[in-house]
Amino acid sequence: MFTVRTFRARTLLRRLAVALTAAALLPAAAMAQWPERPIHLVVPFPPGSSPDLLARTISEPLSQALGQPIVVDNKPGAGGNIGTRIVARGTPDGYTLLYTINGPLVTAPRLYQKTLGYDPLKDLAPVTLVATSPNVLTVPASLPVENVADFVKLARERNGALNYGSVGPGSSAHLAMEMFKSEAKVDLAHIPYSGFPQVISAIIAGDVQAGFMVPAIAMPQVRSGKVKALAITSLEPSESLEGVPTMDKQGYPGFEAISWNAILAPAGTPAPIVERLNRELAAIINSEAVRKQLAQQYFTAAPSTPQGLTERIQKDTARWDAVIEQLGLSLD
Repeated sequence: MFTVRTFRARTLLRRLAVALTAAALLPAAAMAQWPERPIHLVVPFPPGSSPDLLARTISEPLSQALGQPIVVDNKPGAGGNIGTRIVARGTPDGYTLLYTINGPLVTAPRLYQKTLGYDPLKDLAPVTLVATSPNVLTVPASLPVENVADFVKLARERNGALNYGSVGPGSSAHLAMEMFKSEAKVDLAHIPYSGFPQVISAIIAGDVQAGFMVPAIAMPQVRSGKVKALAITSLEPSESLEGVPTMDKQGYPGFEAISWNAILAPAGTPAPIVERLNRELAAIINSEAVRKQLAQQYFTAAPSTPQGLTERIQKDTARWDAVIEQLGLSLD
């Protein structure tokens, strides 16, 4: 029997269905309009740094693709943790993005367990990997070695008398050398410096006998004959690094310690925005012009899916957590 109660119930259900449909369509409509204003690309490092330069390399073509300005917003401090925290706590609306290196995403959670203030895998939404670059095992030109085997032999002969430089405890240069020391079973004393320019100066002067260096700092000195490049830390050879052999091919299979750049958004950023950003950025990063600009800074274009970036973070976190635990290192 059709009653007033039945009529009211059906009317309520129809209204509810209409409301739910409208609610479902609102985000889609909003996504169709995105972006409607400038997008802030937070770089947690100072102007002129490598991440800053690479962020600016892609910001202009991304602005053209999206039809809105991309404002590069430098928020340096605490090894990149401050700017990363800002984005992790930002509004997930597609108007705040993060351009960072691997440190704040991979090693920082272990090094700053008490004070970090964000969880990379919970508080950030991966968009894409941008580019990768190996470190270069660099020694003074005067050191009587020509390859990794020679260096290990000399280090064992001098039994702890050789030093290496890095840009500080917990840095990629420090952790890569500690991993190498463990695998090669050699004893090298660690001397920290404030930056890579100071490390390369110390290597040239012979104050330290080795260091894992970023290519942009190492290679000009290699070409000038002031230092030697013994190996790079990627698994594959690099065309831009003039035939320097890998650690992997010199008796250390699987040895990898690369730097990478990536773009992320606050967790909860709508999937359609992340998908569009990933699509636009893949085209930009793979373009000939951008690939050339990256190569000039010794980076290899390496766009990925969001899931691919997540897997890279997880893989590298597992590797470096083991090294940090072995060292008993904490920066809190």
